[in-house]
Amino acid sequence: MRKAIETLKNIWKIEDLRQRILITILFVAIYRFGSFVVLPGINPSMLAQLHEQTSDSGLLALINMFSGGAFSNASIFALGIMPYISASIVIQLLGMVIPYFQKMQREGESGRRKLNQYTRYLTIGLLILQAPTYLINLKMQAQNALSPGLDWTWFMVTSTIILAAGSMFVLWVGERITDNGIGNGISIIIMIGIIARLPQALGQEFVSSLSPGAGGLIMLLFEIVVILFVTMAAIMLVQGARKIPVQYAKKIVGNKQVGGARQYIPLKVNAANVMPIIFAQAIMFIPLAIIGYSNEAQTGFAHAMTDPYGFWYNFVFAIMIILFTYFYTAITINPTQMADEMKRTNGFIPGIKPGKATAEYIDNIMSRITLPGSVFLAIIAIMPAIVHQFGVKGEFSQFYGGTSLLIIVGVVLDTLQQIESYLLMRHYDGLLSTGRIKGRSGVAAY
Repeated sequence: MRKAIETLKNIWKIEDLRQRILITILFVAIYRFGSFVVLPGINPSMLAQLHEQTSDSGLLALINMFSGGAFSNASIFALGIMPYISASIVIQLLGMVIPYFQKMQREGESGRRKLNQYTRYLTIGLLILQAPTYLINLKMQAQNALSPGLDWTWFMVTSTIILAAGSMFVLWVGERITDNGIGNGISIIIMIGIIARLPQALGQEFVSSLSPGAGGLIMLLFEIVVILFVTMAAIMLVQGARKIPVQYAKKIVGNKQVGGARQYIPLKVNAANVMPIIFAQAIMFIPLAIIGYSNEAQTGFAHAMTDPYGFWYNFVFAIMIILFTYFYTAITINPTQMADEMKRTNGFIPGIKPGKATAEYIDNIMSRITLPGSVFLAIIAIMPAIVHQFGVKGEFSQFYGGTSLLIIVGVVLDTLQQIESYLLMRHYDGLLSTGRIKGRSGVAAY
């Protein structure tokens, strides 16, 4: 306890870090406040049916969780950050197949700015399509919540503009956190939206556990132990890496002999981290957008692709996660570039020829360690559906794994890694007395 208090004091002593943390808290507070600002013309006390639609299961419950409850509140931030995530996926996919986008990816900072601008344009396009769909669903689910005598056409036009502007404002808040705060702003916004639902989900599960035949508090404690176990597994997945030894050739500089030291390249078991789940989840939202927010019972393919606790939904979800893990690993780790860099610095992998042979060796290693990493990632992703079969309520089951748990673990580790870097730079003790925090890079923070 004394160590924790001393660490907090050290964090507060570093002016730059203190300002960044306060700025992050301020922007998070603004985001949470906006999630309760209801669209003009909506009576918030009459949204019970919309709350019920997003309370337990279905893709709408997932969308509501990612928006921190803004979806069910008919808030100006109801569409959240997911349209931007979807647009980012499309732009990255275009970068794999269209030479024009490939060229921009190789242009460095200027190319990145152009791609970000295209992503924003595509986000606005998606918002213009998604906002009317959301409003139609709102009309179907909460007809009584609309103000009497409301001009529906005018309401659709103005609310579409407000929803689009609200989502773009959330994106702006995320970028300001990244630039002036601590951690990755977009990831923090998603994490805050998820955590905001935890108290309500835990309260519902507590009440449910006290009902007759539910197992009581012993069952609830067992569920919490399982969550802790899965959380530890998720941390191991985020931090796990295989080290490849690299020997540097000796050089004679003046009369001194330098080099010859052995170093290691840490290749992540899950180099893509949580991005494959976010990608796959965004794609799985597409059937919902195509089918619409219809209140009628769905059958056949429509039901299978909109039931997050069904077999076929989770089977397709798991396969997509595995494929996206390989895809994202391929675009983030370039074995040829790594081999060329080692060759320029007179480094080599013992027993492997420099150049093409080294690139092929690294690529083979990445392919082998990515397979178990992607399968493990898929298992954690579908854990909510597994525990739901044992009677855990839908909203609480989302914290047993899936996108929720991995996003929380990844974002917390990344943020703590940045804080620890500030502490160690100022010669303070880190957050842990033993070892160092590892983030998504898999490299210890110094």
